Amino acid sequence: MKAMVLSAGLGTRLGELTRDAPKPMLDVDGRPLLEHICRHLGSQGFDQIAVNLHFMPEVIRNHMGDGDRCGVEITYSQEPKLLGTAGGLKNVEAYFDDADTLLVHYGDVLTDQDFGEMLAFHRRSKAMATMLVHRREHSNSVVGMATDGRVTAFLERPNDAQRRTVDSPWVNSGVCICDSQVLDLIPPGQFCDLARDVLPELVAGGRLFGFPLSGYRCAVDSPLRLQEARAAVATGRCQIPRPDLVRRKIAA
Repeated sequence: MKAMVLSAGLGTRLGELTRDAPKPMLDVDGRPLLEHICRHLGSQGFDQIAVNLHFMPEVIRNHMGDGDRCGVEITYSQEPKLLGTAGGLKNVEAYFDDADTLLVHYGDVLTDQDFGEMLAFHRRSKAMATMLVHRREHSNSVVGMATDGRVTAFLERPNDAQRRTVDSPWVNSGVCICDSQVLDLIPPGQFCDLARDVLPELVAGGRLFGFPLSGYRCAVDSPLRLQEARAAVATGRCQIPRPDLVRRKIAA
């Protein structure tokens, strides 16, 4: 199955840590964050991965190569101008021509979530998109959900007034399983954000669902969170399998 890891951002919130390397290449217990992400995706059956590039692309290409070190096949998409999380996905639309379903993974998110369970839920719900969600106060997003997981409200980076309109502990975790039809909602050749511009359109039609996090998850968006991610891998709290282990195939 196919996935995309969004890796083109500048990582400015990490300051000096991303002066000489893209955020996905920051060291997490001896391996770049992106390597952990791709190894986990491969173990879950998502062994064909598109990676978009912009800031210091050669650093990612030189280390990750064709993906063999992670047990996956990597295809790269160079963005001379940043296209955003949705625009970058649209830019590789042809890559997903043969895929009915695809997974989109932010390049700064470390997780060992079982994506097989999430995919099964996505299909049972007949969702057009299913977001991985977790509970957190004062996050950059708010996700209102019904008891069946249907998203009733989704706000990305809301102001205080907007935040007060949705009483929910759920937030966006940075991983989404989408039907390929979602690509039709993204305008070509321009900057577009998945969480701000695309997914909210699915709420009114009842086609956006949330799937609660059951594994470990950390967004590496600050030096403190980077230390947390390193400790999680070092102690086994986040369990990323070795690429030489037999891959667990996700049922088609």
